[in-house]
Amino acid sequence: MARASAGMRSRSCTWSRRCADVLVCKNTVVSLEVELSDIWGNLIEKPSEPLYYLHGGYGDIFPAVEAALEGKAENDRVSVRLEPEDAYGEYDQSLLELAPRAEFPETLEVGMRVERGAGDADQYAVYTVTDIAEDKVVLDGNHALAGMALQFVCTVVGVRPARDEEIANGSADDPASVIVRVLP
Repeated sequence: MARASAGMRSRSCTWSRRCADVLVCKNTVVSLEVELSDIWGNLIEKPSEPLYYLHGGYGDIFPAVEAALEGKAENDRVSVRLEPEDAYGEYDQSLLELAPRAEFPETLEVGMRVERGAGDADQYAVYTVTDIAEDKVVLDGNHALAGMALQFVCTVVGVRPARDEEIANGSADDPASVIVRVLP
């Protein structure tokens, strides 16, 4: 049976044309330099540290970005336009709440985030304080970027096979990493 030489390998899930480079595929840990902007190019976020995630449908990154990264190698650059349904969802008016001001400390300010019970006694949701009136507080349970189309631009800065523990846990084992997890 003939064997292909390393120089003749195709760009598959494991090997790139540079022979020994691991490509982005299921059960690889990918590190990215990321820029998140609105569709007009206004920078929203550019973390100073790389983002690490476990590739392969584990929910650590937007599915559209994960699909665009499939088969990429170190130094490859990807740009993905994310519609609201591909990112943080549409803005949901039902996630607005009006609460009595007396339920909160005097130090409460617009922009603060508070955790409140959501339905079951064991479930909590995070709300942003959007307005404070004399006796009422307006709380918004939407993500700050809900309803926005976004541009996600990233450069692959590293790819390595995931360890068994990472696969079992469903996430990259890097405590310093930034995770872009899609929340329900």
